[in-house]
Amino acid sequence: MDISKTVAFLSLLSASFTGNAINADHWGPLSDIGAYGLVGVALAMPAYKGDWHGFEQAAYSVATTSGLGLVGKSLIDEARPDHSGHDSFPSNHTANAFAAATTINLRYSDKSAWPAYGIAVLVGVGRVQANKHYWKDVFAGAVMGSLTSWVFTETFDKNVHVVPWAGQNKIGLTLSMLW
Repeated sequence: MDISKTVAFLSLLSASFTGNAINADHWGPLSDIGAYGLVGVALAMPAYKGDWHGFEQAAYSVATTSGLGLVGKSLIDEARPDHSGHDSFPSNHTANAFAAATTINLRYSDKSAWPAYGIAVLVGVGRVQANKHYWKDVFAGAVMGSLTSWVFTETFDKNVHVVPWAGQNKIGLTLSMLW
């Protein structure tokens, strides 16, 4: 199974929705599929490759992004464009999509990263078109998702592993290398 084919399938699915997305009712499901699909791929890709450290990094990236987004939504009283609530800022859908796309890019740096970023952009556009967010919410979500992935994700190399650890009054890194 080639993960880039899975990302390409999500791209095609998104494109088929886009062709029919003429109102806010169609853009909402599109952004859901894109965001949750990318998160699924970012977690499935390392699991498929047996890269459990990468799975952990993807999980930390997405969980941290989601947590920061929820904190931002609770602290910043911003009405949604459709007036359905006061939790517009930031866009968590966009943040999760960019966290997943950036994790895929940084960890594996393969051809699946470009379609993943395309889907992430489509998620952000979808949130604005669905009248759930303003452009500033989407931009903040994209930056937040990308930055958390940069913090937690390292390039995959089967021969090198860097593991952070913490103990009572101590922190450090363990480096193991095969050659």
